[in-house]
Amino acid sequence: MNTEIIKITDLSAQDADLSRAADVIRAGGLVAFPTETVYGLGGNATDDGAAKKIYAAKGRPSDNPLIIHIANPDDADRYAVVNDTYRRLAKAFMPGPLTVILPRREIIPRSVTGGLDSVAVRCPSHPAAHRLIELSGVPIAAPSANLSGKPSPTCAEHVIQDLTGRVDMILDGGDCEIGLESTIVKVDGEDEITLLRPGGITYDALCMAVGKVTISPAVTRALAENERPLSPGMKYRHYAPSAPVVLLSGAPEAVLAFLVDEQESRRCAILCYNEETVRLKSNRLFPVGARDDLAAQAQTLFRALRSADRTDAEIIYAHLPPQSGLGLALYNRMIRAAAHTVRELS
Repeated sequence: MNTEIIKITDLSAQDADLSRAADVIRAGGLVAFPTETVYGLGGNATDDGAAKKIYAAKGRPSDNPLIIHIANPDDADRYAVVNDTYRRLAKAFMPGPLTVILPRREIIPRSVTGGLDSVAVRCPSHPAAHRLIELSGVPIAAPSANLSGKPSPTCAEHVIQDLTGRVDMILDGGDCEIGLESTIVKVDGEDEITLLRPGGITYDALCMAVGKVTISPAVTRALAENERPLSPGMKYRHYAPSAPVVLLSGAPEAVLAFLVDEQESRRCAILCYNEETVRLKSNRLFPVGARDDLAAQAQTLFRALRSADRTDAEIIYAHLPPQSGLGLALYNRMIRAAAHTVRELS
């Protein structure tokens, strides 16, 4: 397959390019496109064949649900059974990095939902994504635009590396603003939700909009083999480079001393805080932001993991993130990238 790459430099002047991309979507093809979170791999969410193409292009297990992207929060009612809790969440956070799981309407095939009777709905805020959905006239099913299990793509370069020859078109919209996939919640009842995957919209922010927010145990632990994933990112190995990742926990000085020693004895890549660079050798070193700047770490994480994986490192070390605020989203991604491997240092 020849993959066409279109650079989006002036959205207002490139409606013809986006219209061609929309034609590809309507015809059952695949288009990778930017969102505010990460790049998505899009296909017509009402087309069973397009969904199967998405799974094949990514090498993704077919029981791992896809998220459908809509142009307007009110459009959700066409594809899912909405309620007041959804409307409250939509008013507070949409368009934006929030995905809501709702009962599925028949127009969405089960191939999109991983065989579930629910569907995950999101309204992205990125202008190119919004315009593409609008021009397509159909909801767009779009997981992250990477090979399954690899770190999610936060720029077009990552998509090109993974999916050239596997998709019809890639829209290059530059770097993604947030850098982590959307927050996913499931509506449980009136004024009650479960947080299934943390993201740019934090637990605390959700609590401001909904009366009861429960954090799923799957946010911080691995699903058992017989457990069915209710949303993307819950069950399978995710966000991981080829080299093993080990997360380090302990007092800052103890962790830094360990890293200094490891650089002397092993071919290790390190995702470090900016403050630590003066103590560490620059070889295979990837600063992810200041220790207290969780937003910068979120935006940088997947790029750093991909960069580390392009070195000759035999192991990749990174800090274990906190489990509060945006740190919970970082923790969720990193614990899966490391296959729950944490080394305690004292």
